[in-house]
Amino acid sequence: MKNRKKVAFYTLGCKLNFSETSTIARNLQDEGFDRVDFEEVADMYVINTCSVTENADKQFKQVVRKAMKLNDKAFVAAVGCYAQLKPEELASVDGVDLVLGATEKFKLADYINDLSKNDFGEVYSCEIAEADFYVGSYSIGDRTRAFLKVQDGCDYKCTYCTIPLARGISRSDELENVLKNASEISKQNIKEIVLTGVNIGDYGKGEFGNKKHEHTFLELVQELDKVEGIERLRISSIEPNLLKNETIEFVSKSRTFVPHFHIPLQSGSNDILKLMKRRYQREVYTERVNKIREVMPHACIGVDVIVGFPGETDEHFLETYHFLNDMDISYLHVFTYSERDNTEAAAMEGVVPGNVRAKRSKMMRGLSVKKRRAFYESQLGTNRTVLFESENKEGYIHGFTENYVKVKTPWNPELVNTLHEINLTKIDEDGSVRMDFVTVLV
Repeated sequence: MKNRKKVAFYTLGCKLNFSETSTIARNLQDEGFDRVDFEEVADMYVINTCSVTENADKQFKQVVRKAMKLNDKAFVAAVGCYAQLKPEELASVDGVDLVLGATEKFKLADYINDLSKNDFGEVYSCEIAEADFYVGSYSIGDRTRAFLKVQDGCDYKCTYCTIPLARGISRSDELENVLKNASEISKQNIKEIVLTGVNIGDYGKGEFGNKKHEHTFLELVQELDKVEGIERLRISSIEPNLLKNETIEFVSKSRTFVPHFHIPLQSGSNDILKLMKRRYQREVYTERVNKIREVMPHACIGVDVIVGFPGETDEHFLETYHFLNDMDISYLHVFTYSERDNTEAAAMEGVVPGNVRAKRSKMMRGLSVKKRRAFYESQLGTNRTVLFESENKEGYIHGFTENYVKVKTPWNPELVNTLHEINLTKIDEDGSVRMDFVTVLV
């Protein structure tokens, strides 16, 4: 192309999607495109879709309409999980020109000719069994932290989940490549890296269905801790059965890994965990939390929980509620169960009415507010390290401490992407914590 074209990206869903969007964007920049914000007029709009969020099709249509309002002649491409699961559905949305499945999304440039609008959306997707190779990714330039992909796919058969159908088998990046990517990120003046993947505790499985673990997750963490120039490393969501005591102990003494764990529970009832085909019982979860508290009393512990799963009675729900209420955790991510095509759970008996699901979700979200408040109160008067982010929100700049306390101070652009030792002083009305500066670190 003689003139550089403009491309804009919109990412739905998880940190893994953000890392992959960034990689696709860099690939297109190498092919002669300039990346612009999604709010700007562009020649092409790329939407990275998600299958986990409720109303995925509705969200996608809204984003397409937004792109068409900005430029009704722009080329629109859909990639990602929903594009793999429901390609024809996305291709039929007015304005969509191209839909790429799991193996094709990183080759977007190969499918673009002249950016002319198509009468109908073209679909290029594979059988998910063909998604047996690994493409490394990381996000950079989007925010003050980077998302580094270390693993993709999942071999678990949870009865509610479509991710194995959308992303294929569990496979991992080579350790050398992860370390190379981490080193590249560190040279971009990015202070924090978040490790991401579908099931990162399963790290080590090779490509092409090779189930042999070349390296363990613990070895990955140990080697990343040695990379020069990184101030912070944060582990994203990790399954309780794969979070080993050795890893917890290593993090407690680590140079760069922060005391923050996000551990999916999904249910506090062993009966429901069995129906979900989760690979642990609640007793394992209790052991993990107790171990973290033993070696890192100040650690932040986040929990995923699903309410309204088929077969969840009032007794099962209250069992989960009380289990979490009694546990020393810091916050919840609450998901209201919604049926997904081609999953076992969608055909299960004991469907929970929508209004009951909503009521349980509200109760659980209320518990999350209470837990976060109690955790923040336990941190008042302590000195922590904050990394400030880049957004001016109503005259304030926000950031997170190493143990994931959200703090605020009046806006000052010089604070962006800097680390400071602070003293946590009081909780504000919006739930964030006010602070006093102690030391400028970086």
